[in-house]
Amino acid sequence: MATEAGHPRRIPASIWALGFVSLLMDVSSELIHSLLPVFMASALGLSALSIGLIEGAAEATALIVKVFSGALSDYWGKRKPLAVLGYGLGALSKPLFALAGGAGLVVAARLIDRVGKGIRGAPRDALVADIAPAELRGAAFGLRQALDTVGAFLGPLLAMVLMLLWANDFRAVFWVAVIPAFLSVALLAFGVQEPERKAAAKRSNPVRLDNLRRLRTPFWWVVGIGAAYTLARFSEAFLLLRALQTGLPIAYTPMVLIAMNGVYALSAYPFGKLSDRLNHTTLLAWGMVVLIGADAALAWGGHWSLIWLGILLWGLHLGLTQGLLARMVADTAPADLRGTAYGLFNIVSGIAMLAASVLAGLLWDRLGAAFTFIAGGSFSALALAVTLVHARHPARP
Repeated sequence: MATEAGHPRRIPASIWALGFVSLLMDVSSELIHSLLPVFMASALGLSALSIGLIEGAAEATALIVKVFSGALSDYWGKRKPLAVLGYGLGALSKPLFALAGGAGLVVAARLIDRVGKGIRGAPRDALVADIAPAELRGAAFGLRQALDTVGAFLGPLLAMVLMLLWANDFRAVFWVAVIPAFLSVALLAFGVQEPERKAAAKRSNPVRLDNLRRLRTPFWWVVGIGAAYTLARFSEAFLLLRALQTGLPIAYTPMVLIAMNGVYALSAYPFGKLSDRLNHTTLLAWGMVVLIGADAALAWGGHWSLIWLGILLWGLHLGLTQGLLARMVADTAPADLRGTAYGLFNIVSGIAMLAASVLAGLLWDRLGAAFTFIAGGSFSALALAVTLVHARHPARP
């Protein structure tokens, strides 16, 4: 696959542009999402189970849609137009949050936003893999993830400032989110150059059985371990609700995502770069050890300091694992099936995310917050065991 001209050790300019596209959209999305669980619980009176179901369904929708957009990008031979469509839908959903007068329009806006995320996700990740030189692939994914997470840090920070300035006016804050969303679409449309792909002699359906057989055992192991990790890590909405239990004022709840994403942003690129040199399974195992520590702190945190320790460890876990898993999908899938591979990876992870968030909400309502995080820690320990077994008996093609 062609890459941009330039020094072989330099990350191409289009990777940087894709990172800033993600940054702007995450500023917009997290400006809203850092307040949305609190808005649903306080203003709309929804239960933890209802919030878990909405959040799980929204995130699962995004992940499941990726399988179709990824396969289409492989068949079409183009990634960027689908990415533009996905980011465009995300931008168009933002005014709906501000206009919502009840739970119905909030849910509709959340689902439209996540459909957009689903459409853009797999083509964008495949585009990163197409553009980046193979020897810099881990660094490229880490850089894009780091810039994405900077946006996820700035969005909640802006939300907190505006909530304080505007006396907890949720809808006024939601209107501000429209601006970076449309800037993101413009930057993608005009600032990212897709590399030329060799025209195939004959296009075939990438989800045909003979094509899927080309995805070997190592790829399916990455899919399985990614699902196990997602099952152990439910929606971050529950971190916000846990912080509220410590007496954190509503206007300051975005601080949870500021702290989590600050650690995530600082760690994603270094760990992505490290994955170009170190064993991937070892890094994944450390990621689960960190998540177990986060769940333990959040489960037994009777003091605010333990809650914040758990939140920071949660962000470190994301920095260790998310860019690495994306890189592992690229490494184990054929170049012409990368979009499909990301789609399959995400549809399985989407089902796991829905199950995890619903279970987390159910445990929260029935048994209390501590049991939610105890269950998360148990799933994390199980995922760690599977990772260590694989390290001793690695999958073969």
